Amino acid sequence: MDVKYPIGELQVPDHVKAYHVEEWLEKTETFTTRLRKVVDSLDDEQLAKQYRKGSWTVRELVHHIADSQLIMYQRLKLALTDDNPTVPAFDQEKWITLPDNELPVESSILLLEGLNERIVALGKHLSDEQRARIFTHETNGEISVATKLAKLSWHEEHHLAHIKMALEN
Repeated sequence: MDVKYPIGELQVPDHVKAYHVEEWLEKTETFTTRLRKVVDSLDDEQLAKQYRKGSWTVRELVHHIADSQLIMYQRLKLALTDDNPTVPAFDQEKWITLPDNELPVESSILLLEGLNERIVALGKHLSDEQRARIFTHETNGEISVATKLAKLSWHEEHHLAHIKMALEN
């Protein structure tokens, strides 16, 4: 297994169909339940485990997932309401050092529950034209709403795999 990409790298079809979006949204919809099954009973020692030397801890991964989903949700909404907005990058390495990442993981799980509910509600009602709308990431270029929906789902699964790996170490 590739430690960096335990579920593989993000793959988005050239022509995203409604069934692709449905698959991604189903994963997003069930994510917090699956995350809770893994992290709810963990103690501080387990939350401090890493999936590889120098990686983020389980606690940091949970907080990072919430931070990223929040940013990606904002980008999704901007792409749907503005004409090709330019969005800034965020320095996830700096974000992870901020003191709110020392909070219990419950705060981020609650945030994820609300965000994912909104992402799913939004994603279920997008037309083909809306899925094709784009935003421009200041360093990664143009990204479509469909690609962002794929990334929202993939990113959570990617880090859930990291969390499970850390707990096996």
